[in-house]
Amino acid sequence: MEDPKVVAERIVENVERVIVGKRRELRLAITSLMCGGHMLIEDVPGVGKTMLARAIATSTGCSFKRIQFTPDLLPSDITGVSIYNQKTNEFEFREGPIIAQIVLADEVNRATPKTQSALLEAMEERQVTVDGITHRMPAPFMVMATQNPIEYEGTFPLPEAQLDRFLIRIHLGYPSGTDEVLVLDQQQTQHPVDTIGQVTDSTEILQLQKAVKEIYVDPLIKQYIVELARATREHESAYLGASPRGSLALFRTSQARALLEGRDFVTPDDVKELALVTLGHRIIMSPGAKVKGATVADVVANCLARVPVPGARARA
Repeated sequence: MEDPKVVAERIVENVERVIVGKRRELRLAITSLMCGGHMLIEDVPGVGKTMLARAIATSTGCSFKRIQFTPDLLPSDITGVSIYNQKTNEFEFREGPIIAQIVLADEVNRATPKTQSALLEAMEERQVTVDGITHRMPAPFMVMATQNPIEYEGTFPLPEAQLDRFLIRIHLGYPSGTDEVLVLDQQQTQHPVDTIGQVTDSTEILQLQKAVKEIYVDPLIKQYIVELARATREHESAYLGASPRGSLALFRTSQARALLEGRDFVTPDDVKELALVTLGHRIIMSPGAKVKGATVADVVANCLARVPVPGARARA
């Protein structure tokens, strides 16, 4: 395999032909793919959430399926169903759209909790069980879920257990005026997602994921990550802090960022850069803090200020 950094940057540059002016967010999305994790994209309609998933799937040559979550969607519509074949006198499994390498769960908070829970086993155990028979997910496997943070009517907020299964949460946001004009120019005759090609394959993605795990993390950095997670649990504005899965997410994404930066070791800056996107959605604010207008970003920033950085001198 060629240099992992070169492979990752090639994917980012290819996807950037579709999603203009969002390089940081694209790097975070590829970071999630490099870690073998799942991503929650929380943003208003029309900013390119679906196109981001399609562009990543096309760039990596991975199989792609889209699930539109609605209130009448059933768990079997996601996982698949066993159908009796009269010719063979046997039940045949018809796989659902969850069995793909990259799955877009569009507007995931519009489905009922029972249907949302159908994702849990697939996201964590990389398998689905239908009629007592287990079916493995293909590798690599990544769920990219989207939800609209503004319109809550007729939605079912994701429970903490499901939010915790997402490696990172990102917000694309509106493009700048210059970038929006560029989007108009690009889509005047056809959509750029239809013109981009494949720049890598699933085998290289698996090798990329293996390379991430080999990035060195000093014991002091590991302690720093744990102390940050513990600080969120003990923060006065937090009702519930980040779980140990959050610590592992921050650990793994820091390794991926180091690789993207061309290093074979993690620095405290890697941890700081990824603290909010990996820990933010795992923190539940206390009612009193909400009344005062405090946010999850404030809690994470405060924890970063409180926890001493490895190698830094103690401040008075």
